[in-house]
Amino acid sequence: MIRHPAAQHFSSIEMIEHLVAFDTTSYKTNLKLIDFAADVLSALGADIRLTWDDSRQKANLFATIGPADRPGVVLSGHSDVVPVDGQDWSADPFSLVRLDDRLVGRGTADMKSFIAVCLALAPEFAARDLAMPVHFAFSYDEEIGCLGVRRLIDDLAGLAVPPRLCIVGEPTEMKPIIGHKGKKSVRCHVEGHECHSALNHKGVNAVEIAADLVARLRGLQRRIRETGPFDFDYQPPYTTIHTGTIRGGTALNIVPRSCDFEFEIRNLPAHDPESLMAEMRGWAQDLVPEMLDVSPEAGIMLDEHNTTDGLDMPADHEAVALVCALTGNNDTSKVAFTTEAGLFQRAGIPAVVCGPGSILQAHKPDEFITLDQVAQCESFLRRLADWMSQR
Repeated sequence: MIRHPAAQHFSSIEMIEHLVAFDTTSYKTNLKLIDFAADVLSALGADIRLTWDDSRQKANLFATIGPADRPGVVLSGHSDVVPVDGQDWSADPFSLVRLDDRLVGRGTADMKSFIAVCLALAPEFAARDLAMPVHFAFSYDEEIGCLGVRRLIDDLAGLAVPPRLCIVGEPTEMKPIIGHKGKKSVRCHVEGHECHSALNHKGVNAVEIAADLVARLRGLQRRIRETGPFDFDYQPPYTTIHTGTIRGGTALNIVPRSCDFEFEIRNLPAHDPESLMAEMRGWAQDLVPEMLDVSPEAGIMLDEHNTTDGLDMPADHEAVALVCALTGNNDTSKVAFTTEAGLFQRAGIPAVVCGPGSILQAHKPDEFITLDQVAQCESFLRRLADWMSQR
């Protein structure tokens, strides 16, 4: 483990500067950031647990300060960021720039500022006589499917006492979020049969089969948009289906042998995406017999490579009441984007999403967070420390 001058107390802005400087784009390692966070927290006496990806080039950190024999509060954030490739940044994305009341850099909004404030205020938690533990959970590969946190959550089964609740610090402008949509990502491969286009009756056109399926998905989206189910706390208030990529064919005068496309379902938590996938599988079964009449090698393959649960917290749950009290905002909302909170809830850990910054700035060039949002997050965590000390 690389050692850092972690015993030094950094301000939140200094900590944001440190974390932004770690290029943790999802296709790269996050270990320098995790090592830094581990050093900061271990210097405060925290118990550190790491879980790794298969390559051991990425890790989750789960650190505990306070009495581990009682249910505590998880402060959760992901360490990875989306790529800056092809984006028009006005300065180095991995060097924090202060412009008036804005801090500019990759990850400032999504979501290194939350992690930074947690680390900056960790000494204050450590100095308290906490009646319950505070857990810091920092994951890898959230941006490519909430991958790393699944191993972290699995590892929590080894805790003597499970956490009481989780606060996921995604950018919500410090507003309590009690619901978000789930997400299912699917690759479809169509294997056809190649031949000269002048003899297309002897081929199976994979592009046309794929286009047929894409058109049916579009029709399914139209039906859902018109008939629901609906939840008008979301925008849009229904499950969405979207085809994002399609690739196939080699030349205009060749019947294409293969075609691949990717689509996603972003479902309302109460709308089971498996029912929609069942329709997709039924369409494939309808199309395959005619394909096999031409070539025994033809077929349609569906790879459901990622599924992330939606979040659906009751408005009267104690975790929701706590976050509302800490923010001073009794108005809760639901969002269309997906977070790790649904996975915590599925594992039996109640979760609320609340963090600094705006999702409108996430993933953009010159991503930024305002100083006011950082200050609001500091106040939120200090009130949390007060609450955890008074139980």
